[in-house]
Amino acid sequence: MTDRAKSKVLVTMVGFTLLCILTTPWLGQQLTSWDVLFSPKADKVDAIIFWQIRVPRVVLALLAGAGLSLGGVVFQALFRNPLATPFTLGVASGASLGVTIAMVTGIHFTLVGLSATSLASLLGAILSIALVYGVARASGKTSPSTMLLGGVAISFFFSSLILLLQYLSDAGSSFRILHWLMGDLSRASMDSVLQLAPFVISGIVIVSIFHKELNLLSITDDIAASRGVDVHRTQKLLFFAVSLMVAGIITVCGPIGFVGIMAPHICRILIGANHRFLIPASILFGASFLTLCDTLARNITSTAEVPVGIVTAILGGPFFLWLLFSKKNSPV
Repeated sequence: MTDRAKSKVLVTMVGFTLLCILTTPWLGQQLTSWDVLFSPKADKVDAIIFWQIRVPRVVLALLAGAGLSLGGVVFQALFRNPLATPFTLGVASGASLGVTIAMVTGIHFTLVGLSATSLASLLGAILSIALVYGVARASGKTSPSTMLLGGVAISFFFSSLILLLQYLSDAGSSFRILHWLMGDLSRASMDSVLQLAPFVISGIVIVSIFHKELNLLSITDDIAASRGVDVHRTQKLLFFAVSLMVAGIITVCGPIGFVGIMAPHICRILIGANHRFLIPASILFGASFLTLCDTLARNITSTAEVPVGIVTAILGGPFFLWLLFSKKNSPV
């Protein structure tokens, strides 16, 4: 890497770090005194709003945005497809189906610190992973293109089951499912932050360890194998780790789309495709991007909050089309 390229990467990383810092809770928050910041147990109204509503929501947005962006980076490298995300590969649909079943049946219990909804989401994601690999093995080929097509088919199938359950449920359950499927951060609390943090942090750690392998896998499996990479083991580990991370995000926030497409590609344009730098850049930018989108969603109208998933979809649709037509060599 030349000195000019290193300087560009450094400037970009510093810029993303500053952007992430600027989306922290104290911006836009009218504080009557500094006690609100330094006294979490203060009984003032501003302190309660700040520490119990504002801070958890922003932290949740930062975690979810970082995880969704990281998921896009990994899936695009594994499948060598610029449009690959957990949403196009059936993982998000599987997790969503699990949560929908839990909502419709009304099951409530806690196991090893996880609620029934969380466990249902994880089981749905695992089922999706198993089906994707099962379809690929049944076809006699476990190539990225075969898994990608199988994931898309499973995603459509699970989405149809979600619509069926929503149609057959009562009005109250149907509305809850519809609102949850839009992707929303309004239910943020410190409990939800603590529930999501282990999924995202563990995903970041695992993916960061394998940044060199991702560089090789993004070229071809043969080149990665020739450099000593256990291709199938690495693919399964990363696929499983990222899928569980995304399932944890969907459990808390609902399916928030397009973050995993927009953030990685913007970072890739700015700093290149080296995952040593792309991974942290995507984490920072994705976290900032979703937080800013949530801020926009809360202020679009004065009468009600717009779910953040709607905002990301409005921004992501045109971006998706631009990406589709700008990639002349795209396999899609």
